[in-house]
Amino acid sequence: MSDALVLGGNIELSGFKEIDPGSMVILKKIVGNYARRFSGRCSDFEKLSLRMKNIHETEGSKKFEVHGMVIDKGKTYTSELTDRNIFVVVDSVLKKIENEITK
Repeated sequence: MSDALVLGGNIELSGFKEIDPGSMVILKKIVGNYARRFSGRCSDFEKLSLRMKNIHETEGSKKFEVHGMVIDKGKTYTSELTDRNIFVVVDSVLKKIENEITK
C-alpha cells in the first residue's frame, strides 16, 4: 500500500494520511504504547497493523472505521470498530485485541 506508514519495523499504519500532524503524534503514542504491551504479552510478537477508512463523511462530521490486526507466533488477532473520534476508535480496537491476547 502506498500510504502505509511503518513505525519501528513491526507496526504499520495505512489510511491515516489525512490525519493532521498534531493528531498523528497522539495516535503514534497510543499505538506505540499498545505495541510495547503486545510485545511483552505475546510469545512472539510479529506485527501490529492498523488500517483506517473514512466513512459516512457529511458536513461537520466524519466516521472513522479502523481495522486492527496483531500477529503473534503466526496466530492472528483482529478487531474492527467505527466511531466519530479517531483516538477513541484506535484505542478501542487495540484494547479489544489486547483482551483477546490475554485470554
